[in-house]
Amino acid sequence: MRIVGGELKGRIIHPPKNFSARPTTDFAKESLFNILNNYVDFDEVNVLDLFSGTGSISFEFASRGVKNITAVENNYLHFKFIKENAARLGLNSVKVYKHDVFNYIKHCDEKFDIIFADPPYSLDLLETIPDEIFKAGLLNENGVFILEHSSKNRFANHVYFSEIRSYGSVNFTFFKKNSV
Repeated sequence: MRIVGGELKGRIIHPPKNFSARPTTDFAKESLFNILNNYVDFDEVNVLDLFSGTGSISFEFASRGVKNITAVENNYLHFKFIKENAARLGLNSVKVYKHDVFNYIKHCDEKFDIIFADPPYSLDLLETIPDEIFKAGLLNENGVFILEHSSKNRFANHVYFSEIRSYGSVNFTFFKKNSV
């Protein structure tokens, strides 16, 4: 796994062989961040990375100058890996929490400009994540929520749906409060 852009572009991060997280592909990650370049000024946003897995998305945001990134991961091995690599890379902007994502959403009192979620594609509650995010009021007024998922999930009829982008087996659905 590598960081595909920003100050740390090209840095390699090696997850252990027994790692169960599925990192976002470099191609999909690069495409996602090219889109985000048109939405935001990275050094002025507050980011929430849910189901952080390898920390890849958090590291990409940090590499591009985001100063406040919250990564939430429930698996201890993954949490520890993200925390250790953030420290190794000198990324003080990445705060890592070992927490159940759904519980975190319900109790979080912070608002974010960008929320990214990359749950396991087989997660039973995957379809409920957009509703949980908006019900909790975690997104700032002009913020964007991005959900990574497989092609079997469809969100085009969601009230806050904005667009979908597909890169092979990786799909990103964008949701915005101002889409209504």
